[in-house]
Amino acid sequence: MTNFKDKFSRRTATTIVIANMIGTGVFTSLGFQLLDIQSVPVILLLWLLGGLLALCGALCYAELGAALPRSGGEYNFLTELYHPGVGFVAGWVSATIGFAAPTALAAITAATYATAVYEQLSPTWLGAALVLVVGTVHLTSRRTSARFQEIFTLVKVVLILFFLAAAWISAPETQHLRWYPRLDDLPLLTTGGFAVALIFVNYAYTGWNAATYLSDEIDNPSTNLPWILLFGTLVVLILYLLLNGMFLTVAPMSMMAGKLEIGYVVGLVAFGESGARLVAGMLAVLLISTVSAMLLAGPRALQVIGQDFALLRHLGRENRHGIPTVAVSVQTVVTLVLILSGSFDSLLVFASFTLGLSTVLAVLGVFILRARGRVLRFTMPFYPWPALISLSNSSINTNSIDS
Repeated sequence: MTNFKDKFSRRTATTIVIANMIGTGVFTSLGFQLLDIQSVPVILLLWLLGGLLALCGALCYAELGAALPRSGGEYNFLTELYHPGVGFVAGWVSATIGFAAPTALAAITAATYATAVYEQLSPTWLGAALVLVVGTVHLTSRRTSARFQEIFTLVKVVLILFFLAAAWISAPETQHLRWYPRLDDLPLLTTGGFAVALIFVNYAYTGWNAATYLSDEIDNPSTNLPWILLFGTLVVLILYLLLNGMFLTVAPMSMMAGKLEIGYVVGLVAFGESGARLVAGMLAVLLISTVSAMLLAGPRALQVIGQDFALLRHLGRENRHGIPTVAVSVQTVVTLVLILSGSFDSLLVFASFTLGLSTVLAVLGVFILRARGRVLRFTMPFYPWPALISLSNSSINTNSIDS
């Protein structure tokens, strides 16, 4: 394990988790949920349930990460728990596609939102420029990376809170909604629409495991990693509930049902045409921290692969600040290729299935660790229920992707 003079603080690692989780999902999912579900309590239950499922996953990874405190995420866990070959496949797919494809998607989405304000810009080239600039920042030093990540994650959270308050204040009228559950809501919980909606809500919560990819670079990971994963996930859960409550309060359900750009629709209702364009610009800024978090965490899987496999040792090269420059450069280049070729959609589906399977194996590792009598520096409360719930949820999501 490499020793670093400057490590990422608990605050920085938490911002990586938050920024990785909050992407476009929360601003696009509600319209599809409203096609089948017109009950506010059930909609909010979806987002609460998705957050609790993410917390169960975070508890599992907190136990694994505290017991196996090395960078690399699933690569590290599966290598230690099963076999280096299993870890290699999971780590390689995770780093080269599992991070690169979502990074490309987030960059293109940010650029597309930006063109709503500056129509003369090209989304492809603007997205590529964003990746190139952020990748260059993360090639410098850990301190520079940390400041960049913290600043843009803080901007993200502040903008979301400002959007919440401004939309509630500026909306011409609020919707008259029923916030309390009734017995006639119960049948909605057993419908196919609820199950499908929950799968997409789960996607909006993905990223809670981001800090496990750079455990080596976190101060006292065995102690801090559980706090980072759980607190970061809890913050996102609260923000998601507030956002969806605001969406439903400000805009009529009929206006949002079936629509992809919920943030734009709500901005249009609350602020008018010019205000909606500003909301699009806000969403573009929000995604900068997402791109940054992925380009910061993902290359660490390549780095540890380079440390373990002699043929790939160049991937483990570091500059004088301990930054894995080759790994960061490789992921940046792969992301740029995906953006310029426009081929990341199909790769994203493939990577989602592979990463889902990796998550299932990692969660099973909680039981393996305990069966082996491994010393646990963090133990999840209510064991084994969080692990069983997370295992069931990950299995369902993986099967849904496969089908």
